[in-house]
Amino acid sequence: MKIGFIGLGIMGKPMSKNLLKAGYSVVFLDRHQETTEELVAAGAEKAATPKAVAEKSDIIITMLPNSPQVKAVVLGENGIIEGAREGTIVIDMSSIAPLASREISQALAEKKVLMLDAPVSGGEPKAIEGTLSVMVGGDKAVFDKCYEVMKSMAGSVVHTGDIGAGNVTKLANQVIVAVNIAAMSEALVLATKAGVNPDLVFQAIRGGLAGSTVLEAKAPMVMDRNFKPGFRIDLHIKDLANALDTSHEIGAQLPLTASVMEIMQALKADGHGQSDHSAIARYYESLAKVEVTR
Repeated sequence: MKIGFIGLGIMGKPMSKNLLKAGYSVVFLDRHQETTEELVAAGAEKAATPKAVAEKSDIIITMLPNSPQVKAVVLGENGIIEGAREGTIVIDMSSIAPLASREISQALAEKKVLMLDAPVSGGEPKAIEGTLSVMVGGDKAVFDKCYEVMKSMAGSVVHTGDIGAGNVTKLANQVIVAVNIAAMSEALVLATKAGVNPDLVFQAIRGGLAGSTVLEAKAPMVMDRNFKPGFRIDLHIKDLANALDTSHEIGAQLPLTASVMEIMQALKADGHGQSDHSAIARYYESLAKVEVTR
C-alpha cells in the first residue's frame, strides 16, 4: 500500500516518518527543501503536485493549517481530486471546520473518492512518539480499512461518527485544553502572588482531582519559562475560531471559550502568537505583575 502525505510541518513530518517506520511506502509533497531532503533520505518519494501525489497513492493524508488550505489541496487546480482514482481514500488529519469536511467529502464522493476527517491531539511530542489521539469521522467500513494506517501514527484511534464528527470532537478537545490551560495559569499566578512556591503547589495537587494531562504537560513548561511551541497560540486561535463559528451555527453558547479566545488574541497582539499555548500564563502574569517560576 502506498500512502500519500501532504503537509510536513511540526506534526506532519514526524507522522510521515512513523508511516515509513511501519513499513509503508510514502509519496509526499512539501515546499521546504530541508524537510524534502530529510524525507527523501528516509526513503520517501517526492511528488510535484497534490494531483501527482494522488496518482501514486492508495490513501492520501493531508495535514494542513486550516479549511482553505485543505480545500485548495484537495479540490483546487492540480488537486487531489484530479489525480485520485475511484476508491482512493483521503484522510484529512488537519483540524478544520466540520462543515468544510462535509463539503470536501461531498465533492470527492462525486468522483467516487472516499474521505475520513481525522484530526489529532497530542502535539509534537506525541507525533514524534507515534502516540497521538486520533478522532475520526466517516463511513465505518472506510475507517476499518484505514485503521492500521492511522494506528501506526497513534496510541488511540476512535471512530466518532459520520463525516465531520472527527472535527467536532477535535473542537471539543481544543475547548477543554484551552480552558484547562487558562485555569492552570490562574492558579499558578495566584500561588505565586500569595508567596507560595508554584512548583510545590503543582506537586501537591497533581495527584488529586485537579490533576490532568494538561497540568502535567504545561505547568513545568511555564515554571521553566519554556514556551517553545508544541502547539502554537496562533493555531489554537484558529481552532477556537472554528469552535465559536460552529457554536453560532448550531446555537450552542461557549462563554468560557470566548473568554480564552480574547486572552489568546491579546497575546498574539503582544507578539506571542508563535509561542506554545502554555504562554497563556503570560497574560495572567502581566495582570498580577509576577512571574511563575520554580
